[in-house]
Amino acid sequence: MAKDVIFSASPLSASEILSQTVLAIFETVSAKEVLVQKENFKKFSTYLERLSLVLKEFFKFDINNSESLKNAIVILNSEIKVAKELALECCSRSKIYLLLSCRRIIRQLEDTTIEIIRALSLISLASLDVSSGINDEISKLRMSMMDAEYKTAIGEDEIMEKIESGIQERNVDRSYANDLLIHIAEVVGIPTEQSELKKEFEVFMSEMENVEQRKDVSETVQMEQIIALFEKADVTKTPEEKEMRYFNKLSSLGRQPLEPLQSFYCPITGDIMVDPVETPSGRTFERDALEKWLADGNKLCPLTMTPLNTSVLRSNKTLRQSIEEWNERNIMITIASMKLKIQSNDEQEVLHSLGKLQDICMKRELYSEWVIMEDYLPILIGLLGEKDCEIRKQVLVLLCILAKGSDNKEKIVEVNNAIKLIVRLLARKVEESKFALQLLLELSRSNVGRNSIGSVQGCILLLVAMSSSDDTVAAKDAKELLESLSIIDQNVIQMARANYFGPLLRFLSSGPDSTKMVMAKTLSEVELSDHNKLSLFKDGALGPLLQMLSHGDIEMKKVAVKALQNLSNVPQNGQQMIREGALSPLFELLYRHSLALPSLREQVAATIMNLAISTTHQEAEDVQVSLLTSEEDIFKLFSLISLTGADVQQSILQAFHAMCQSPSGLKIRTTLRQLSAVPVLVQLCELDNHSIRANAMKLFCCLTIDGDDSTLLGHVGQRCIETVLRIIKTSDNVEETVAAMGVLSNLPQDAQMTQLLLDAGVLQVIFASLTNGYKREVTENAAGALTRFTLATNQELQKKVAEAGIISALVQLLVSGTPLTKRNVAISLKQFSESSTDLSRPVKKRGILGCCLASPETGCPVHLGVCTPESSFCLLEANAVKPLVGVLGEPDIGACEASLDALLTLIDGEKLQRGSKVLEEANAIPPIIKLLSTSCGALQEKVLNALERIFRMVEFKQKYGTSAQMPLIEITQRGSSGMKSLAAKVLAHLNVLHEQSSYF
Repeated sequence: MAKDVIFSASPLSASEILSQTVLAIFETVSAKEVLVQKENFKKFSTYLERLSLVLKEFFKFDINNSESLKNAIVILNSEIKVAKELALECCSRSKIYLLLSCRRIIRQLEDTTIEIIRALSLISLASLDVSSGINDEISKLRMSMMDAEYKTAIGEDEIMEKIESGIQERNVDRSYANDLLIHIAEVVGIPTEQSELKKEFEVFMSEMENVEQRKDVSETVQMEQIIALFEKADVTKTPEEKEMRYFNKLSSLGRQPLEPLQSFYCPITGDIMVDPVETPSGRTFERDALEKWLADGNKLCPLTMTPLNTSVLRSNKTLRQSIEEWNERNIMITIASMKLKIQSNDEQEVLHSLGKLQDICMKRELYSEWVIMEDYLPILIGLLGEKDCEIRKQVLVLLCILAKGSDNKEKIVEVNNAIKLIVRLLARKVEESKFALQLLLELSRSNVGRNSIGSVQGCILLLVAMSSSDDTVAAKDAKELLESLSIIDQNVIQMARANYFGPLLRFLSSGPDSTKMVMAKTLSEVELSDHNKLSLFKDGALGPLLQMLSHGDIEMKKVAVKALQNLSNVPQNGQQMIREGALSPLFELLYRHSLALPSLREQVAATIMNLAISTTHQEAEDVQVSLLTSEEDIFKLFSLISLTGADVQQSILQAFHAMCQSPSGLKIRTTLRQLSAVPVLVQLCELDNHSIRANAMKLFCCLTIDGDDSTLLGHVGQRCIETVLRIIKTSDNVEETVAAMGVLSNLPQDAQMTQLLLDAGVLQVIFASLTNGYKREVTENAAGALTRFTLATNQELQKKVAEAGIISALVQLLVSGTPLTKRNVAISLKQFSESSTDLSRPVKKRGILGCCLASPETGCPVHLGVCTPESSFCLLEANAVKPLVGVLGEPDIGACEASLDALLTLIDGEKLQRGSKVLEEANAIPPIIKLLSTSCGALQEKVLNALERIFRMVEFKQKYGTSAQMPLIEITQRGSSGMKSLAAKVLAHLNVLHEQSSYF
């Protein structure tokens, strides 16, 4: 880094160095595609861009006469070159290397920032006679850079901590190194496939050679330690490389396992140690055994009987590594020597060897890989044809363990006839078929496995049969496997339809009643993908099922309804059912079979609910379908809410809630209000059944959205309000709480209703919802409910709200809230601000003695009196102006318009000049001008009216007029007649048009 640089050391002139510096800043800032530390470089680039603007101003002066400026420029030039090299490095080096260098990069950014600040402090602006604006900008830039804080990402810190821990602990676990490399790949955005990891790792290793050539000692030492840790991983190695490594090591070993050394045994347990720890006396014990010895109250060393200081126990890493190497050596020899035993004709020998091999594989995934490298898979698959059931089960269990390895599934599938033999075992006895099913489920987690399983003749039918099994675990696994095959692989879908759905549909259409019952029952119970459900309807399943609804046998109706319920939760199927007349027989069953078969009625209601939900998923270009078209149908269905059990009630409530949000929702809501549905829902909201209550509240909220005030005023009284508030306070159901708060937000803006809400204590509930971190939808509705209590027509109520400290919470929500929350908050702040002029307290004039004894009060720059958020609701004192300006730049039109309305209260009437100055200081005028291009006519008109007033003042016209000209001209050419005239009026203020222009 540049320290005390003397200008005379440079052969270039100050102007040339200044030009170089500005160019280097441009090149540094242009290096946008850094691979790491994007946020830090973005922050640093922002400082450089501001610095560039300052430096460009110095071209206007003769900088050769200022030694301080010349020296500052030399320092800046040097630091910018360093920053440029760092940026280029972060664009071109390997992602792994850059991540491992993250802390160095942060330090370099910090050092460069400090040096730039130092250089700026050397500049003597007084000698240059620069404007106060440049002086202020340099001061602001220095202050901003002093506050600069560059941080490594959480993922980067985690990785560096794991690396340091691995180096410190000398961790030799292959899985630790593998997980570390994969974690690095995920953080830096490298694909975790072996080939991609290998390529990136090779690039990294190549770069490390260059580090060594540069003799960067500290970096070289650190990277050597990291590389030593990475080399323990094999995730970057190909299967061929792993195999070569395994056989090279195996060839160096003898044929017989080695006996363990005496030092491997724990003196306490007599067993070989796993985690040996050494005591101060030099004795070594198994950690768990020693901890148990101490926990039993023993204070002395088990061998020396000397006092044992447990605070200085340390891992005996050397011994642990020796034990692990001995163990791996013996396991490698054991695996290689067991193949002949497994192929013997002695069934007991085979079973014993399979069990031993199973125990080995369960210890570590690495051992499973060694088993596969020893070519055990063809032998094991061959044993699936053995007559002995126990041997087959042991093999299935062992294969399932082996299949859990990431690369092993495909190797098992590729063994000749492997999948066919496993599928055949699905038809064996229950226990064996369950093991076969678990193995197939594991293999199906690879694409090759899914394709192979689905292509085996009869597999789908066997799985369908198992999915209806009384064994819940087996049925669950079979359904999961069917779902996996149906969703992911199209070839399997075709097999399923050929093997299963084709015959099923034929029997469903033309088979005897008993067969139809079986087919419909299958469709009602099998878990199907959405694609299969659509295919079944496309191939004609709906017609036969609707015919079964008219069958005289009740059981036939039940299985048909259940099948329709299962298939109707796909929106396209639900819409097709409505078009093909399914409602009529469903309603007939719902209304006529209430007492005899309540379960049938519940299934019908659930199916109707699915159909209602389907109407909310219609595309605009489709022919729209409605579930209920007449008031009579709406009345009949809604009346069942009061006459049926909880399950049917819930389905009907959910159906109406869906219909209220469908294309015909307005008609449904209007009809329900006319049918006095509100008091029924209010009663349901008082029930102890939480599910019914929640669904009733959601429907109640829908009916308050666009209802006439008289209907709601007639049915919503003190008791109803208390019920709603109780639900908000006590419910654990987020959707219910959102709906209840929505009801409060939608209630009529009536004085009597407002008083009822106040008497019930609604303000405290709203305040809690705005300040206690509730779900965002609750906060949105709470902010909407608050707007009725902040109207400028009731200043006493405004004071009550403000004194509770809610204004500061509202300002915070302008930053952290959703667009709807920000819109509602801005409405309240606007209503508060409308009262500020009246409530601002005049500044007291002090006498001669008063001036000596106390500091005079300062007035608000806009309202000229003494303001506070609690007394006059002043936006300035509440620090709300800048957050409101921030909302102007958001894409949500409603939030922008509400925020603009709040800001424009600062320039009402005589406050124009004072308020405009405040808006300028908050940098509000540029985003207001930007809103001239909005597509919302109402918002555009407000902006035009505001600018027409602001541009009456010369200073604002000169400063911002140019940026507003083109949007204004665009409006005069393409806007409505009223907008054209208004835009022309603003352009006249800017001297672009004459007052007599035809635009007026």
